[in-house]
Amino acid sequence: MRVTEDIRYIGVNDHKIDLFEGQYKVPHGMSYNSYVIMDEKIAVMDTVDIKFTHEWLDNLAEVLGERRPDYLIVQHMEPDHSANIMNFMKIYPDTVIVANKKTFAMMNQFFDMDPSIHTEEVENGGTLCLGKHTLTFVFAPMVHWPEVMVTYDSTDKVLFSADGFGKFGALDEEEPWDDESRRYYIGIVGKYGAQVQKLLKTAATLDIQMICPLHGPVLSENLGHYIDLYDKWSSYTPEEEGIVIAFTSVYGHTRAAVEQLAEMLREGGAPKVVVHDLERTDMSLAVADAFRYSKLVLATTTYNAELFPFMRQFIDHLTERNFQNRTVAFIENGTWSPLALKLMKEKLAGCKKMTYVNTSVTIHSALKADSKDALKKMAEELTMDYKALSTEKAAKNDMTALFRIGYGLYVITTNDGKKDNGMICNTVTQLTDTPNRIAVNINKRNYTYHVIKQTGKLNVNCLSVEAPFSVFERYGFQSGRAADKFEGVEEFRSDNGLRILPRYINAVMSLEVESYVDLDTHGMFICTVSEARVLSDKDTMTYTYYQKNVKPKPKTEGKKGWVCTVCGYVYEGEELPPDFICPICKHGAADFEPIG
Repeated sequence: MRVTEDIRYIGVNDHKIDLFEGQYKVPHGMSYNSYVIMDEKIAVMDTVDIKFTHEWLDNLAEVLGERRPDYLIVQHMEPDHSANIMNFMKIYPDTVIVANKKTFAMMNQFFDMDPSIHTEEVENGGTLCLGKHTLTFVFAPMVHWPEVMVTYDSTDKVLFSADGFGKFGALDEEEPWDDESRRYYIGIVGKYGAQVQKLLKTAATLDIQMICPLHGPVLSENLGHYIDLYDKWSSYTPEEEGIVIAFTSVYGHTRAAVEQLAEMLREGGAPKVVVHDLERTDMSLAVADAFRYSKLVLATTTYNAELFPFMRQFIDHLTERNFQNRTVAFIENGTWSPLALKLMKEKLAGCKKMTYVNTSVTIHSALKADSKDALKKMAEELTMDYKALSTEKAAKNDMTALFRIGYGLYVITTNDGKKDNGMICNTVTQLTDTPNRIAVNINKRNYTYHVIKQTGKLNVNCLSVEAPFSVFERYGFQSGRAADKFEGVEEFRSDNGLRILPRYINAVMSLEVESYVDLDTHGMFICTVSEARVLSDKDTMTYTYYQKNVKPKPKTEGKKGWVCTVCGYVYEGEELPPDFICPICKHGAADFEPIG
């Protein structure tokens, strides 16, 4: 198969395998990919599993014709890719094996390396010229072994991505890439999100038109989709809004509670409810779904004063893969001494950025009135934000939304008639409660000021303490004139047609401008409340909380000058010009303070 004019595919399909790495069910088999770059010098990219020695060597011989390979590039030493190195060298003994230091160390562990074998050790960022094609090697440790490297061909703009962007399934099977790649990534690479993020940052500097992984199809279209998924998976960002219920049940009572909760969640507006019976489901699929969706309910029984085994195994899979940044709720069942709730919380204690639902449900053997009421309350908490984002289900006159106003941080959303816009604001004040009037002060330099003057309407999205720094970068550090601040953001709107942030807010209010006060550099819009929704009970993010817990600490060590108190930008110099504008967040000199 031709990948490009000069790159050929010589991999194989394995339809006999039932478990990949001895644990992952692969009903549609696996592919073991290998490639050949035909140039003045010929490079073979990796080998395949030992079960396919002759098929692979036949594929290689057919592509080579009368020629012989000059290089064998080894990106990854896992045996499903490296097992045939010595079989290859027996046939092509003059070939040079190209790899990095760690790879050669592992190669000596797997094989008795003949000292006469030609080798070339490469460094991170090193290159190899084949003639027309120049290859650059980028080390990718722990994606997912420590010796892994990827290779970039700058001529055809191809990234040979090793196990990155891989997928379960043979190439002659038709199945969705997202589902089987997600299961593959979470299972195989999920623990090493930080390392994948580092690799993605390097990849962002390259002009990549095609990705050639060691498992799964060659990717040549819509690469942004695959890269975006890898960015979400490796940053532990929920891929979709939805609720996963993972449960075990011995005599059916916990199952009955789960079934009732699932129905309550659907009625409450949850966009997706996925239920996994951990005793019967494919565990890797349940784990992948826990990472896919934003919320998780764990429901299980106490068993031998411990967690039921399948629940214990499930949580171990999550924590081993750095499960984080999710909302979690608990249901426990026990006849004489329920311990499951305590044990589940203890097992998740090391997970970062977790939000736990206030209501937990304890079932004493079977559902009764009190546990049914607790289930209902849990469902209401889990779906509060979904209801508030729903045009049909939202309580649109919930004036408790005004209680979220403090010296907090907000995203003001507007629309200029052509596109949506948003900006960070910390000057929202309630003036009166009969009628409800709110004042919003906006700097006249901001594009949002101009839009509100033109349209007379705006939304105030109250940021909660969950909001990451990326929210402030998106809405605060770029101009709405030049950037589409809602690119890639799921679309929700209030009745006035303006955007509602789908995440990281606890309330939103739609305002209509009633009067205006000119404050020289700023304008004060005095507004009435036309709509108010409450999305969660999470605390409002204050300016102090942002400074202490969200804003990255500026790197001022060894520097002299001034630091922006908003974004941390450092201006090096004895004097800060009075008209200086921060190039990152666009705040003026008044928001800078001396270093030291």
